[in-house]
Amino acid sequence: MAYRITVIGVVQGVGFRPFIFHLAEKYGVTGYVRNMGGGEVEIWAEGGDVEHFVEELLHKRPAVIELEEVKVEKVEPAGYKSFEILKSGEAQVVRSEIPPDFAICDACLKEFKGGSRRAGYYFISCSWCGPRFSVMRSLPYDRERTSWGNFAMCPVCREEYNSLDKGGLRRFYYQGISCQHCGPRFTLLDGGGRVVERDPSIAEVAKLVKEGYIVAVKSTGGFHLAALADNDDVVLKLRERKMRKRQPFAVMSLEEVLPKLVHLSDEALAILKSPQRPILLLPKREGSPVSKWVSPGLSVEGVFLPYTAYHYELLQGAGFLIMTSANRHGRPTCTSEECVIEQKLADYILIHNLEIVHRTDDSVLRFTDGELVFIRRSRGYAPRWIRVKRRLRRDVVAFGADLATAGAVAFEDKIVPTQYIGDLDDLSAAEELERELKWFAQQYKLKDVVAVCDKNPAYVSKRLCESWDDKSEVLQVQHHYAHALAVAADAGIDGPFVAVAIDGVGYGDDGQVWGGEVLLVEGARFKRLYHLRYVSMPGGDVSTKWPARMAVAYLVEALGPGEGVEAALRFGLQNRLRWGVDELMAVARMVPHPLKTSSVGRFLDAVSALLGVSWERTYEGEPAIMLEDFARGGTSLPVEIGIKGREIDVVEFFAEVVNLRASPKDIALTAQLSLGKALGEAARTAAESEGVEHVVVGGGAAVNDFIIRGITTALGKRPILPKRIPLGDGGIAVGQAYFVSYIEN
Repeated sequence: MAYRITVIGVVQGVGFRPFIFHLAEKYGVTGYVRNMGGGEVEIWAEGGDVEHFVEELLHKRPAVIELEEVKVEKVEPAGYKSFEILKSGEAQVVRSEIPPDFAICDACLKEFKGGSRRAGYYFISCSWCGPRFSVMRSLPYDRERTSWGNFAMCPVCREEYNSLDKGGLRRFYYQGISCQHCGPRFTLLDGGGRVVERDPSIAEVAKLVKEGYIVAVKSTGGFHLAALADNDDVVLKLRERKMRKRQPFAVMSLEEVLPKLVHLSDEALAILKSPQRPILLLPKREGSPVSKWVSPGLSVEGVFLPYTAYHYELLQGAGFLIMTSANRHGRPTCTSEECVIEQKLADYILIHNLEIVHRTDDSVLRFTDGELVFIRRSRGYAPRWIRVKRRLRRDVVAFGADLATAGAVAFEDKIVPTQYIGDLDDLSAAEELERELKWFAQQYKLKDVVAVCDKNPAYVSKRLCESWDDKSEVLQVQHHYAHALAVAADAGIDGPFVAVAIDGVGYGDDGQVWGGEVLLVEGARFKRLYHLRYVSMPGGDVSTKWPARMAVAYLVEALGPGEGVEAALRFGLQNRLRWGVDELMAVARMVPHPLKTSSVGRFLDAVSALLGVSWERTYEGEPAIMLEDFARGGTSLPVEIGIKGREIDVVEFFAEVVNLRASPKDIALTAQLSLGKALGEAARTAAESEGVEHVVVGGGAAVNDFIIRGITTALGKRPILPKRIPLGDGGIAVGQAYFVSYIEN
């Protein structure tokens, strides 16, 4: 009996071929394993206990080895006398999947804690864990092409690397092999960059944090700021340093401490313990010791588990700490001590000499109406590619949007989103997007590139796209159409579908600000079937910073200038504007305004300000996030948002709200649930009239529990949400790239 097995998935940089070699020795199997390129590996197995060989390969492999496709064929034995790892030429692996960084595995953690020659070694890792993408200079994944190439192996490490008997399955042929004698080292600096101690004990650094100092810690993909999470004064000091007024901080916790901080299901714990180790938003536990200033005004906490040995050591004293990105508000995470010093972020700085080649922020996920979705896709997930249903004839570089964005490259049937980049209004972030896209284009040897961007003429990403390459064709894709295509790419949808695209801002084809759209997508074309009724944006972008302006605009549009101003004063909106009554009256006079919006984000902002929940946006989406949280525990009222013609009449809703004798919590819930139902009704009508099966939902506002619940209720079925990419602008480059597959065909 013999088998030819072809597998596709994460098989590069995760010890897959040594694992197969180990299985062959274990079961007396002969044959070979070889890399075919493109994330594909071929295995020939015959003789011995080949059935158990196949069984263990399919069902008992290490967690970091993810197989997307497996093809097992019975073949005639070829008479192999031994089992070999066949070498692959570089040409074969040019377009191999780049492995992401992985959290420390249980085996390495056990070694770190004692009983091995790597006990106490802070940079311990193996074939199944440790940094990959963050230290990679170029493909293929070989030591000399990574930051590990700066460290020559000691004789013992070299012996382990070259021998399965000496190194075991986890260190045999592991490119990042190192130990105390030949690996990276830590140095402790003060806040001004002067050396305090070389080779410090992390336990001593933990004492500094315990004493109330803020310590910048160089992790695998960037610096964290470590600080006490249970001390109000320390948390408020950290907010001053980062210039972050209210945006939540993430809390890193030991597993045994987590149940004291948040409500933890088995599913949530499995996600937190995965090799990706994301930040996950979970309901706060009553009586949690975490300071209220860590995530002010919210009932959820962003928590994650340690993902390096030194993180575990850092947490031994406190059990949990704030571990937030080292950067001032609006700037990218620092990857160098010079950046930390320049921004005056920390009292002490813990650095190491393993170079960060690619900044990789912590990934963030949440449950939306019970379904796991990405808010940020970065460490642990990027830059894994997404295999799509439609094949590209030309290579693509997609530039995404400008806020909380990521780019992408695409070729064949694969789209490769970059790691999270951030907001491009910061010059260094814009430079990083360009640098990362060029790196990916070089690694995958892209040729005859199509450059794709958003239509917004003010976007930095559009300017980067247009200056990419004199020879490249430049295509522009409408923002919400790209959101729709991103979900289709993720879900494997090829034919026509209806999309609900909801967010805060996107440049519309009529020059207005879209963001509450129901679209019919037919390949390279889309039709705008329904949208939220337009409302004025008094002062333009200023109304996104101060949402009480939007509340005034809605009231004036709904009730007219006289009654609208009277209602605004009755709700106290003058107290939620910087210049009180004078500003309120000035805003009212701006309605109608030439700049109008159909944005779900602006509607949620207006409701949030009207009810006194949030009236200053200090971070992206704050008023809407606060409104969703505030509505929990509310009761739905018998108030609907109607559809008139092709418009979802959110303006009329404001006319009804002012006369409601109900609690603000009930109104908040009703606004979101009713909006979801109206969007769902529009999508259901569109799908039935156009004869299409699939309804997808995309855009940053689609993370809202109540909107998705309302859409589901009206549709009578669950809409399709993306599972591998963010709902917001972090996934939009995927849709831009997928667009090219349609225009080519």
